[in-house]
Amino acid sequence: MGTGLVLILAIVIAVLALLAAAAAIVFMLRTSGGWRRAASANEARASTAGPPASVHAAVQTGASAVTSTAAPATAQAGPPVGSLAASSAGSAPALGPQPVDAVSYPAEPGAPDASGEAEQSAERLRATERLQAAEIEAAAIVRQAEVAADKADEARREVDEEVRAITEEVRRLRADLERREARIADREQRLDTETHRLDKLVAEIDQTRRELDARRSDLDQLDAQRRVELERIAGLTSGQAKAELVSAIENQAKREAALIVREIEGDARKEGQQRARKIVTLAIQRVASEQTSESVVSVLHLPGDEMKGRIIGREGRNIRAFENVTGVNLIIDDTPEAVLLSCFDPVRREIGKLTLERLVADGRIHPQRIEEAYEQSKVAVEQLCIRAGEDALIDVGITDMHPELSHLLGQLKYRTSYGQNVLKHLVESAHIAGMMASELGLDPVLLKRGTLLHDIGKALTHEVQGSHAAIGAEIARRYGENDDVVHAIEAHHNEVEVRTVEAVLTQAADAISGGRPGARRESLEAYIRRVERLEQIAKAHPGVEKVYAMQAGREIRVMVKPGDVDDIGAQVIARDVARQVQDELTYPGQIRVTVIRESRAIEFAR
Repeated sequence: MGTGLVLILAIVIAVLALLAAAAAIVFMLRTSGGWRRAASANEARASTAGPPASVHAAVQTGASAVTSTAAPATAQAGPPVGSLAASSAGSAPALGPQPVDAVSYPAEPGAPDASGEAEQSAERLRATERLQAAEIEAAAIVRQAEVAADKADEARREVDEEVRAITEEVRRLRADLERREARIADREQRLDTETHRLDKLVAEIDQTRRELDARRSDLDQLDAQRRVELERIAGLTSGQAKAELVSAIENQAKREAALIVREIEGDARKEGQQRARKIVTLAIQRVASEQTSESVVSVLHLPGDEMKGRIIGREGRNIRAFENVTGVNLIIDDTPEAVLLSCFDPVRREIGKLTLERLVADGRIHPQRIEEAYEQSKVAVEQLCIRAGEDALIDVGITDMHPELSHLLGQLKYRTSYGQNVLKHLVESAHIAGMMASELGLDPVLLKRGTLLHDIGKALTHEVQGSHAAIGAEIARRYGENDDVVHAIEAHHNEVEVRTVEAVLTQAADAISGGRPGARRESLEAYIRRVERLEQIAKAHPGVEKVYAMQAGREIRVMVKPGDVDDIGAQVIARDVARQVQDELTYPGQIRVTVIRESRAIEFAR
C-alpha cells in the first residue's frame, strides 16, 4: 500500500511540472505574437508614405535631443540606443543614401519598445530553463518513483515468499500434529485394550491363588495326619526318623563324593593335557619362522672366469696366501664364474668370503693386499655380529642386557645346529616361550630372557671345555643374570635337575623350535614324505578334485566335485580319510580333515 501511495505522488508531481512548462510556453507565444504584429504595422506605414525632406533635417538637427530624450527610457527598458538601432536595422527601411546605423528614428507611438523585446527574450530564456529544469526534476522524480516501486515489488515478493513458506510450514506442522494425534489415539486404544486384558488376568491369578491356598491348607492337614500315622506304625518319633535318614544320606553322600573326586581328578588330568597341547599348538602356529638350511660351504660369484687366474696368482701364491691368512679353503673348479669357500668355522668362512669379495671388487690381488682386506673384513664381521645381537634383542623386546652377552649372541649368527641357524633358533624359541608364559599367567620377559640365552654357550664351545649348557650358565652368571635365567640355561638339556617352571618352558620352547617341520635337516625329509602321503590318501577317493595339506600337515582340505559327490558322500569321504590317516601314518597331535563341496550356478544375461 505504501508503494502505491509513493507511485501516485510521483505521478502527480510529474503532471504539475508538465502543466507549469505548458503555461510558460503559452506565455512566450503570446508575447512574441504581439511584437511581431506591431513590427509589421510600422513597416507598412514606412513603405506607404515614406519619410519627407523636413524629417531628414529634423533628424539631423535634433539628433542629440532625440538621443537625450530617449536615453532615460532606454536606461529603464534595457539595452542602449546604439544596440537598439543595431537591432532594428534589419527591419527599418533605408532613408536615402545614408547608412542605416548613422540615422536614428524617433519612436512612433504605436511601435513596440526594444527594451520590452529584450525583456521578453530574457523571459522566454528563463521560461525555457525553468521548463528544462522542471522536466529534469520530473524525470528524476519518475526514476526515483520507479526505483521505489521496484524495491516495493521486491519487498512484496519477499514477503509473499515468506508468507508462502510460513504457510507451507504451518500446513506441514498441522499434518504432523494430526498424524501424532492419530498415533496417540491408536496407542491409547491399545493401552485400554491391554489394561482390560491385564485386569482380567489379575482376576484370574487372584482366583488361582485362592484355590492354591485352599489346596495348601488341605495338604498340610493331610501331611500332619500322615506323619501321625507313620509314627504310630513305625514306632519312631519324627526326630528319630530324621536322625536315621541323615545318617543314611551322609553315608551315601560320602560315597558319591569319593566318586566325584575321582572323576574330577581324571577330568583335571585330561583337561591339563588338552590345555598344554593347546598352548603348545597356539605357540607353534603364531610363530611363522622360515626354513633354514645352512652348510659348511659358501659360493662366491665372479664377474668372469679370467678372475680365477688372478685369484690363483703366479704359481698359486695368491691362493696360498689367502688360505694361510684366512684359514679358509678356496676351491676353484670348472664351475663357471664361481668359486667355493669351505670352512667348518662359520665366522672364519664369512670373513674369508668378505675378504675375497673385497679383492675381486678392487681388482688388486697379491699377498699384501690379501692381508689388508682380511683385517678390514674382520672388523666388518665384528660389527655385523654386534648389529645382529642388537637386532635379536630388539626383535625379542629385551633392552637391558650386558654388551658382552649381546656380542656373543651376534656371533651365533654364523653358527648352525643340524642345519638350523642358532641365532634364529634362539629368537624363535624366545617368542614361543613368551607366548606360553602369557597363556599360563607367568612373566613373559623372564621366559624370553632365559630362552634367548639358553644356547649362548655354543659361541664358545671351540674355545672353552665343557657342554654348551654349562658354559652358557657360567657366562650368564658372570654377567649378572637372574638365578632363574641361569637355571633355565643349565637345565634345558637335563644336565641338572629341573626346579622351576621357567626351566620346563625353556625346554618345551627349545624342543618346539628344533622339532618343527623344516627346521632341521634330519626331520625335513620325513615331514615332506608325511605331507605327500596325506595328499595321496585323500586323492585316492573317487570324486575328489583337489587336495591341500595345510598348517604344516595338521589339516587336510579336500575339494570334491559337487556333481559326483553329495553331502552324505562328503561326510563318508571325510570319515574314511581320517580313519586311513590314523591307521597308516605316525604324527604328533591330531590332523583335521575338511571336505568342501561347493555348488555354483552360473548364467549369462545377454
